[in-house]
Amino acid sequence: MDSIPQAGAGVRSASSFKHEQAFINGKWLDASDGSTIEVTNPSTGAVLGTVPDMGEGETEQAIQAAYKAQQTWKMTTAKERSIILKKWFKVMMDNQEELAKLLTAEQGKPLAEAKGEIGYAAGFVEWYAEEARRHYGDVIPTPAASKRLIAIKQPVGVATMITPWNFPSAMITRKAAAAIAAGCTVVVKPAEETPYSALALCELAEEAGLPAGVLNIVTCSRSNAPKVGKLLCEHPLVAKISFTGSTATGKILLKQAANGVKRVSMELGGNAPFIVFDSANVDAAVAGAMGCKFRVSGQTCVCANRILVQSGIHDKFVEKLAAAINGLKIGDGFQADTTQGPLININAVDKVEGHVKDAVSKGATVVTGGQRSDQGCNFFQPTLLTGVNTDMRVSKEETFGPVAPILKFNTEEEAVTIANSSTSGLAGYFFSQDMSQIWRVAEAMEVGMVGINEGIMSTVEAPFGGVKESGIGREGSRYGIDEYTEIKYLCFGGIQS
Repeated sequence: MDSIPQAGAGVRSASSFKHEQAFINGKWLDASDGSTIEVTNPSTGAVLGTVPDMGEGETEQAIQAAYKAQQTWKMTTAKERSIILKKWFKVMMDNQEELAKLLTAEQGKPLAEAKGEIGYAAGFVEWYAEEARRHYGDVIPTPAASKRLIAIKQPVGVATMITPWNFPSAMITRKAAAAIAAGCTVVVKPAEETPYSALALCELAEEAGLPAGVLNIVTCSRSNAPKVGKLLCEHPLVAKISFTGSTATGKILLKQAANGVKRVSMELGGNAPFIVFDSANVDAAVAGAMGCKFRVSGQTCVCANRILVQSGIHDKFVEKLAAAINGLKIGDGFQADTTQGPLININAVDKVEGHVKDAVSKGATVVTGGQRSDQGCNFFQPTLLTGVNTDMRVSKEETFGPVAPILKFNTEEEAVTIANSSTSGLAGYFFSQDMSQIWRVAEAMEVGMVGINEGIMSTVEAPFGGVKESGIGREGSRYGIDEYTEIKYLCFGGIQS
C-alpha cells in the first residue's frame, strides 16, 4: 500500500523517489537471496513497500566499490568536487516538497518539519561544496634555514556510516557531504525504518554527476545489522567509521573499530539539561522549551530531557508551559494542523509510558498528558510532569519522547551539579538575563553544545558533537571536514640560502 500523497500535474511525485532496491556502485540492486524488509508509515501502520535485506556479501561489494572509486575520486580537484556538490544541493532543493512527503511517510514527523529537514540536509551539501575549496593546509615556520615545512590534508579513504531514523536525510548529508568534499568515498547503512529517504539522496547525487561508487547505500534489517555493522567497522579497506545512535551501540562499534585502529566519529545519546533561572524571560524560556522538547515529538538527541526551574519562577513557568503544551495538535504528519506526529514504533511508546509511570510511582504529578493517544498505537500525548527528582528514570535515562519533566532547584550551584551529574554530555540549555551568570554556567556545563536563551541551535555552520559518553568528534561547520582527512607533514631539506 502506498500512502504517500501525490504531486500535482507536471510535478515529480514523492512516490517516484521511492526506490525498493539498494544502491551500490551506481546500480540499483536486490539482496542476493531476494530477502526484503517492509517499510511502514508509523502514523497509520500502512506498508509503504519493501527494501532489500542485505548482509555481509552485499556490504563487501559496496566497500570494494567504494575503495575502487576512491582511487580516482581522491585525485579530483576541490573545484570539481564542489561543482558536483552544488548541483546535488540544487536538485535536492528543487525537489524539497516531494522529498519531504517521502520523509513524512516513513518517519512520521509533520510535513512542515520534514520540509525543514530537507532544507537542513541540503544545507550541509551546499556548505561542504564551499568548504571543499577552502580546506587549507599550512606552511610552518622552519627552525633551520635549510628546511621548509608544510602540512597538507589528504582524504582518509573509504568512510562507512551508520545513520538513524529521526533525521534520515540530514544525518546522511551531514556526514557524507563532508566526506565526499574531502575526497573520500562512502558506504551508508541507513536505519531500517527510514531507508527511502537515503535512497532518494542517491538518485539525486547521481543526477548531479557523482560518479559510481562514491556514494553507496546498503539496506538491512535489525537482525542483519550487527553483522553488517561489524564489517563496516573491521573491513581492512575501511579507513573511517561514523555513527549516530545510542551510546550502547556506539561502544560496540568503537571496540570493533579499534581492531584496525580506524578513525571514528561517534554522535551518541544525550540527556540534555534545560535550566531556567529566576532572572530568565519566562515567555522566552517557555518558547525555547517547546521548540527544544517537542520537535519531532521529542525524538532528537538534543531534546531537553531534564527541565530544571528555579523556585522563584517555578509555578509561573509550569503554568505557561502547560498552556503551550495543551495547544499542540497530535495527528498524522500529512494533516496541515499537526504539530506532533507519532513515535517511531510501539517500543518507543512503551519506553515513554514506562518513564511516566515510574515518575508517578515515585511522587511526580502529571500536569497534562501522561497517556497513550487515541490517534493510534504509536502516539503518546505531550506530557508535563512536576515534582520530578533525580532518582526517577526520566531524569537518569534519555526518554526520546514527548515528556517534559520539571525539577525544582534553589541555587545556581545546585542546578549545575544536577546538570553535570549525567554520563552524557551532548547538549545543554539555560535561560538567564544575568550576564555574569551566563558566563559562569556556560563554562561550567559539561556538554559539547550550549544553547543560551535559545532552544534550537543546530545549524550547518556550527560544530555538532558532545563530550563524556555522548561521542567523539564534530560534524557540520568547518571542523566537520577535518574528520575525513589526515594531516601529512612534508619536510623539504637541502634548501640553499
